[in-house]
Amino acid sequence: MLNSQTITYRQLAKTIDHSLLRPELTQAEVIAGCELAKKYDVASVCVKPCHVRLAAELLRGSDVEVGTVVGFPHGSQTQATKVFEAQDALANGATELDMVINIGELRSGHAETVAAEVRAVVDCARQSGKPVLVKVILENAYLTDEQKVLGCQLVEQAGADFVKTSTGFAPSGATLEDLKLMRAMVGPQVQVKAAGGVRTLDALLAVIDVGVTRCGATATAAILDEFRKLHPDR
Repeated sequence: MLNSQTITYRQLAKTIDHSLLRPELTQAEVIAGCELAKKYDVASVCVKPCHVRLAAELLRGSDVEVGTVVGFPHGSQTQATKVFEAQDALANGATELDMVINIGELRSGHAETVAAEVRAVVDCARQSGKPVLVKVILENAYLTDEQKVLGCQLVEQAGADFVKTSTGFAPSGATLEDLKLMRAMVGPQVQVKAAGGVRTLDALLAVIDVGVTRCGATATAAILDEFRKLHPDR
């Protein structure tokens, strides 16, 4: 498992999904963000669906994956709509999907509805003929601990690759307490992604130490530049 004391620069970079999801971003800013992601060789960019094709073109031949969102930001789309969003994203070149569960259905205790929706998107990814990661956003700001546990269990049962804390657009984002809970509630085959509020190197290293393997970030350059300055030997 990765930890803050031994992690290398490349390993740290490959925990970062460089987020380009703010609604006001221009195409020029998305292009600059993709170039930054390529320069720092992060794990992926996470762009809005309308920018997937552009990001795929810009990052072709690099080691940076193209991710996008499904059911963003509130998770209230129908299952059929989420499946279409996933299919469209994959057709445009995405290789990672960050989907938002139906938050209200989870809060209502409608476990099978939530699980069926996640399974439908996972099936879409598996049938695409290419390796595609599915990360499922619980949006913990709106959930009790019991609901977070149920969400984690449903995500694992549905066969998704990651459980994720937040969209970054709710009242609060990732907390160490939530991340510890999520890591404890899923098996080793399911990874944990932090999102929302991880803006410094110390914050990123802290979430890595509780078992996080991916983190959404906008302060990518500042975080990685600081790590390189402090640990030039890694």
